[in-house]
Amino acid sequence: MTNSSEIQAVKNRFGIIGNAPSLNYALNVAIQVAPTDLTVLITGESGSGKESFSKIIHGLSHRKHGNFIAINCGAIPEGTIDSELFGHAKGAFTGAIGDRKGYFETTDNGTIFLDEIGEMPVGTQARLLRVLENGEFIPVGSSKVQKTNVRVVAATNVNLFEAVEKGQFREDLYYRLNTVPIHVPPLRERGFDIELLFIKFTSDFAEKNRIEPVELTESGRKVLQAFRFPGNIRQLKNIAEQVTLLSPERQISGEILQKYLPNTHSSGLPALYKASGASESDFSEREILYKVLFDMRKDMTELKKLVFSMLKGGQVNSDYIQEHKELFEEIQHTAESSPYSALPAPQEEKESFSSPSFSMPDDDYVVSIDDMQNHRENVEDITHEDEEESLSLEKNEHEIILKALRKNNFKRKNAAKDLGISERTLYRKIKQYDIQDEK
Repeated sequence: MTNSSEIQAVKNRFGIIGNAPSLNYALNVAIQVAPTDLTVLITGESGSGKESFSKIIHGLSHRKHGNFIAINCGAIPEGTIDSELFGHAKGAFTGAIGDRKGYFETTDNGTIFLDEIGEMPVGTQARLLRVLENGEFIPVGSSKVQKTNVRVVAATNVNLFEAVEKGQFREDLYYRLNTVPIHVPPLRERGFDIELLFIKFTSDFAEKNRIEPVELTESGRKVLQAFRFPGNIRQLKNIAEQVTLLSPERQISGEILQKYLPNTHSSGLPALYKASGASESDFSEREILYKVLFDMRKDMTELKKLVFSMLKGGQVNSDYIQEHKELFEEIQHTAESSPYSALPAPQEEKESFSSPSFSMPDDDYVVSIDDMQNHRENVEDITHEDEEESLSLEKNEHEIILKALRKNNFKRKNAAKDLGISERTLYRKIKQYDIQDEK
């Protein structure tokens, strides 16, 4: 096991910033596997720094004086990737006016980093498998077998195991590449590292361009930590440089920083359907679950509309409408909108009553459904709480509502404002707890 001082020395040497446990674990694996010739598969989201790990592995290996080349398999056309990797003989295809050495020949005794390995064509995958197993390859258009002593480090931002199941990636190559796996954590899971990287990027940019650096206020730190950064470190660097260059203020508050963050969550609802042409089998388990839940909600909305129309038409005792006026006002509003708009919006959730021990966050920090799914381990299961605690919470709620009503001389509008809920919600609570006007 690598000690912390060794890991810090590697960070200093290769410019790695951060102290997240998941990052340190990935570095520890890289340091231990580097002196060997084992094949390494680096996984992680785009922009999370996978190429940096490939350079660490090469730089700490006995091949460090050999060539190192990074190749993006998704950026090379399918018709030319074999020639790029393995070379070709004169006359192998139109335009091949001479022999050409491929990367596996020119980097002999070095390291090849194959980024986005999941984008590699299946035919090329078979050639790569032969290199990994026997150290042999045949240039395009040649019959001569050549030898190479190259270490392969691969990386991907897709789930290769799922690609294998769909027939998009060779199973034998997957297991050959996955000798030692290293997972690079996404930026959103690295906690305080986000702020450290932001400071580094803004300071470097300010120094390079001779402008005054910026500083984050407390609210700015909260906004920075709450953002998901789908583009990871690459996106954080872009945002840091934009803020440093364009902001007239040098003290960056949450409100200022919010202007430079893209609105990646226009809705709190997940996407129900894939792009046009996607089959039902392409749905993830979570998407199928959401689809079922929304279909059930649609059926419930239709049922509400039917009951409402029956009650208004006198087919059922219309006194029921007066007794539950608040309920049917909500149903009527729902019936006039689309089925999916019946789902509660985030602001409606904010209006619901909460006891003094719980407070709703500001809009900037409301956690969306996607955040909850990606941090499921942080969600506490409270379904096991006993009934006594629930009754205690209701008692507190009843007392607080009554106190607010007394304070405002039982004027519901003012009491609702003090409680931070809508007058309609307060009306429901008064009915629920059978609170009587004491005037």
